[in-house]
Amino acid sequence: MSISRNISGSGLGLRRDLMPQLAESQPKSVHFMEVAPENWINIGGSLGKRFRWFTERYPFVFHGLSLSIGGPEPIDIELVKNIKALMKVHQVSVYSEHLTYCSDGGHLYDLMPIPFTEEAIEHVVKRVLQVQDILECPLVLENASYYAAPAQEMTELEFINEVISRSGCQLLLDVNNIYVNSINHNYDPLTFLRGLPAEKISYGHIAGHFDEADDLKVDTHGAEVKQDVWQLLEAAYQEFGVFPTLLERDFNFPELSELLLEVEQISNIQQACLMQAKSTA
Repeated sequence: MSISRNISGSGLGLRRDLMPQLAESQPKSVHFMEVAPENWINIGGSLGKRFRWFTERYPFVFHGLSLSIGGPEPIDIELVKNIKALMKVHQVSVYSEHLTYCSDGGHLYDLMPIPFTEEAIEHVVKRVLQVQDILECPLVLENASYYAAPAQEMTELEFINEVISRSGCQLLLDVNNIYVNSINHNYDPLTFLRGLPAEKISYGHIAGHFDEADDLKVDTHGAEVKQDVWQLLEAAYQEFGVFPTLLERDFNFPELSELLLEVEQISNIQQACLMQAKSTA
């Protein structure tokens, strides 16, 4: 695939509710955007033109919802081909998905945890290679939040690293998911973070979550980013260097000015870490 629009800096997920305000303001703090490609396949008319207006002005990444990379059913080849075509039309160089599954005899409308087993690794790797052969570029997989670990034979970190190593895919590093999982499954987030392969990080996500209890956090994308998550993002930059990072917000939208403050916070942390790296070089 001959696509070369690279992403950098701080990004924001483009949601239809935000399109009018973002088109009017064209904020300089937003360096790239992200959408679910399934929401834009075969979309024409005025809405399709509005989307094209954005992709002509900003680099984009696609973050899928329905590939079901760990699922029991065959990969939806037609979906992958449609996403590839959409990437070409809009000059999108990155297609990411969740390291989960979401279908079994129909769509489950949720992201289900893949068992951390050797059998599951072999299953997922085979499917990743199939998708990458169609795309003609690496698939990017996100470390996902999960609330149960069925048939666990290894740690989450071991599972992720084996899938990446054997398939050659890349990593979408979701900082909030690391934090949420570290609380829910009682592990140290910094140790987990430092065990990830730096050279495989394509870009990052940061988002808000809901505090159900001291020992239960729910990944919602419907609230402001917590201070502990901001600190973990800074630790990620210190460990791996600064990588493009996008704010996810799916509902409970505040005023755009408030949302952009969080995008600017990503930039501020990135700049501070770059300055610190220069001063210690």
